[in-house]
Amino acid sequence: MAGAKEVARMSRDAIKYVAMLTMLLNHVANIFLVPGTFWREVLVDLGYFTMPVMCYFLVEGFGYTRSRKKYGLRLAVFAALSELPFCLAFSEGAVLDYVGMNMIFTLLLCFGMLVVMEAGWDENLKIFLVLALLALSWDSDWAIIAPLFTLLFYRAGGVEKRVRLAFLAGMGIFFADGLVQALEVYAPAAALAWSVGRMLGMALAAVAILYLYNGKRCARGRVFSKWFFYVFYPAHLLLLGMIRVALL
Repeated sequence: MAGAKEVARMSRDAIKYVAMLTMLLNHVANIFLVPGTFWREVLVDLGYFTMPVMCYFLVEGFGYTRSRKKYGLRLAVFAALSELPFCLAFSEGAVLDYVGMNMIFTLLLCFGMLVVMEAGWDENLKIFLVLALLALSWDSDWAIIAPLFTLLFYRAGGVEKRVRLAFLAGMGIFFADGLVQALEVYAPAAALAWSVGRMLGMALAAVAILYLYNGKRCARGRVFSKWFFYVFYPAHLLLLGMIRVALL
């Protein structure tokens, strides 16, 4: 962020690499570790770093890209390529089941929302289409919350104070959703503690974007980084899925 230049030290690509790592840890924990165990919960919570970071950079990239058409096409292609590995990785007790749409598909829906928001169409039509895209995310990874973060970041317009408020609003929604879920399983005090712990990754994402991001891409290896983020997602899911199936 522009207001944090004196302490910023991480490029956009560096933060994305951290996001890939936390996503990997989240997926390993979800697939292989026993629910309710300490390390499983910690790694899952750390993994929530990834979603707001990717939504923030999606909005930023939407504004900077030289071709929104190519940007959307890349998302569509890799969403399609990632679906089989996603289902292979997260099927339970079977080699392959449909488990919902993958994260890149959700980002594609978020991209579509940005296209609608920028279009010079009737406001009522735009509201209808945004709500329709929001509803379509219900059956996907990062359902509802990623589109909401995307809208919040879009409305923030890159202004630091507004981005901070966007993080607070998104995290508040995420916290409330977690608390409602937790109260169905735990006593109130335990549910509150679980919901607060769930905010770990998102809080770190807010720190990274607001206070460590220098507003730039990496100086070297930009092409490699650009494609690595697309390829890593289906590749690591395919590997995790193959390991899961081998352990059946």
